[in-house]
Amino acid sequence: MFLLVSALTLGFLHGLGGDHLMAIAALSVDGAAQRSAAASRAQAFAIAARFAFGHALLLGLGAAAIVLIGWSIPPHVERGGEMLGGALLIVMGLVTLQHLWAHVRTRGFHMPSSRREPGGAPRRAAHGHSHVPTIIGAAFAISSLRALAMLTPFGADAAAAPLALLLALIGVFAVGILASMLLFGVALAQVLSTAALQRVGHAAGALVGVTSIVLGIAWVASA
Repeated sequence: MFLLVSALTLGFLHGLGGDHLMAIAALSVDGAAQRSAAASRAQAFAIAARFAFGHALLLGLGAAAIVLIGWSIPPHVERGGEMLGGALLIVMGLVTLQHLWAHVRTRGFHMPSSRREPGGAPRRAAHGHSHVPTIIGAAFAISSLRALAMLTPFGADAAAAPLALLLALIGVFAVGILASMLLFGVALAQVLSTAALQRVGHAAGALVGVTSIVLGIAWVASA
């Protein structure tokens, strides 16, 4: 029972990793300034849920399959996953800034009505209704797959546990990830829908974009 509770706690804490939260924030804030408060709230939660699902699914099923088959993941795969996560943070930050700049440039210019939202903003694809957050969430799981497959997060006692318990630990760890990321999605949705943030939407988006780039560069440099 102690191992299961520990796995849930560790999974919860893993989901609150700075790279994960920044990725969810970057995906959620992209275009938030052009959406209503209700739409921003729904978008942020949908993105967090999809990101969490992709991350937990690859991490849980991947680690379980590796434990069952007995494969080992070389260290360079873990390092490559960390570099991929950093690169994705940089790309998401750049895309966020590019979309903000494009909106600032086009605001005030006439656009065909078929390309504008009811509120007047250019129509854009919503991440919350695409598979992009799920794929990115899965990509961020690659760097942690080796450690989880080796049962590193659970300590030395887990190595001697029965196979069924090991699989349960991995599953509970994934549930912890889902729980923390969904809670972050709820909190982020509330923040994005506040009147204060709606008024400074472009500035908030720019801050998230720049922070995502800086964190991504630091992540790649330390990989």
